[in-house]
Amino acid sequence: MTEQLDVRPAPRRTAVAGPRNGGSGPGRLTVTLCRDPAAFDALAADWNALYARCPAATPFQHHAWLHSWWLSYGTPGRLRLVLVREGDALVGAAPLMLVHRPYPVLVPLGGDISDFCDVLVDSTQQDRVLRALTEGLLRAARGALVDLREVRPGGMAELLHERWPGARLRNPDSVCLELPCAPLEDLLERMPKPSARRTRGKLRKLDALGIEHRSVPPEEVPAAVDTLLRLHGLQWQGRGVTPEHLRPRFRDHLVRAAAEMARTGNALLTEYLLDGEVLAADVTLMSAGLSGGYLYGAHPELRAKADITTMLLRHDARYAADTGRGVLSMLRGTEPYKRHWRPVEVVNQRLLLARTELAPVLRAYAAQRAVRTRLAGTVRDRAPGLPAVHARLRERCRRFAPGRG
Repeated sequence: MTEQLDVRPAPRRTAVAGPRNGGSGPGRLTVTLCRDPAAFDALAADWNALYARCPAATPFQHHAWLHSWWLSYGTPGRLRLVLVREGDALVGAAPLMLVHRPYPVLVPLGGDISDFCDVLVDSTQQDRVLRALTEGLLRAARGALVDLREVRPGGMAELLHERWPGARLRNPDSVCLELPCAPLEDLLERMPKPSARRTRGKLRKLDALGIEHRSVPPEEVPAAVDTLLRLHGLQWQGRGVTPEHLRPRFRDHLVRAAAEMARTGNALLTEYLLDGEVLAADVTLMSAGLSGGYLYGAHPELRAKADITTMLLRHDARYAADTGRGVLSMLRGTEPYKRHWRPVEVVNQRLLLARTELAPVLRAYAAQRAVRTRLAGTVRDRAPGLPAVHARLRERCRRFAPGRG
């Protein structure tokens, strides 16, 4: 189901900010609300063309990632896509789903297994598209709140939040650590000299072992994902693996998303071999400006011989630099071993929006979320041994988890 959104005071008007005299210049914009999963599937080409025109986008806004997530995790009847078009061209999109917490709330597609959320806006006409998308989302929200979690600083959702005409709140969300995209030798210069010296020793050990790596072609991604998840399970066996990573729905999502994103150059699955046997595998997700290691698995046999973190980071740094990305993201989490590389700390934002008449409900919702966060922190602080367990679960065993020999 797709319905037009009235984004102007006059009834049934769906056009926004275009010339009225038929002359040259930008065309008229229309805003629609799509609830049809089949229509979402059919948007792939248009969506990815828009994705390419939105430099702020992260890999988690790629159509393959979001649509695959919907197939594995979406709730039937709850899809809400706010779409802005200029003629037939898609120029703006807010990928959302309706939930009840207990208030009706519009939340981003991608859920907890995505590190960043955002909206997509054509950068060639940013202001007018943002205005149309904001007005369309205001209409689509109706009696619902809007809760945009994990918005990376500089994202288009931040600009939408600034333009929002109703009630709005902004809170810090997860912390990410980022490095510039540069060869590993350049990154070593950021580290204290003793740490850099130890890391060079680990690199020599890796070279002596003769570990090889291969990039997996798109047609081999399903089998490679199975290998990755098997190794991931082995690596965390007896140590609290994240249950979601062992579920068929996660496997299906990762296969679909990684295979299609590999075809468009937005994902790379790499296998690491020792004596011809695959003992480690990882998947890297990429947008135009950002490269981030998403998930990895390593056999305990290899972990006993080599530092897995150093092996993965060397490969990632080289690939990101060679492909012209600007940021090498360690994604969410501030583990001490990441800080050895002297990364930049980046705080994702939680952006809360509502129509003006729902301001009291928005404040109550935000207060409820804050209390839950504080209670969770208190439990972790007071229960011996739980902080490390919660940290592992919260970070979902990300691929930069330490693998020390």
